[in-house]
Amino acid sequence: MTKQEFIEGLAKKTKLSKKDARTVVDEALELIVGTVKRNQKITLTGFGTFEARKQKATQRINPQTGKKMNVPAKSVPKFRPGKAFKEALRK
Repeated sequence: MTKQEFIEGLAKKTKLSKKDARTVVDEALELIVGTVKRNQKITLTGFGTFEARKQKATQRINPQTGKKMNVPAKSVPKFRPGKAFKEALRK
C-alpha cells in the first residue's frame, strides 16, 4: 500500500475529504519524526513504539580497497510492534 492509497482508505473510512486525510497523515508523521528526533519515545498502545536507538562508532573494511574506515556513532529509527499488532498478524 502506498501513502496515497492509505490516504484514500483513511478518507473513505472517516468520511474526510482526501485533502483533510492527507493533512492528518502528514501531520501525524511529522509529529512522530519530530518526537523521535528529539530522542523521545512514542508509544501507541496496541500498535507499537517508535524510538531512536544509538549505534556505536565502528570500524569497517572497504571491500573494494581493503582499507579500514571509521563509521561514526549515529541514531537510527526503531519500531517495535505492540502485542495486539503482533497477535493480529498471527491470525
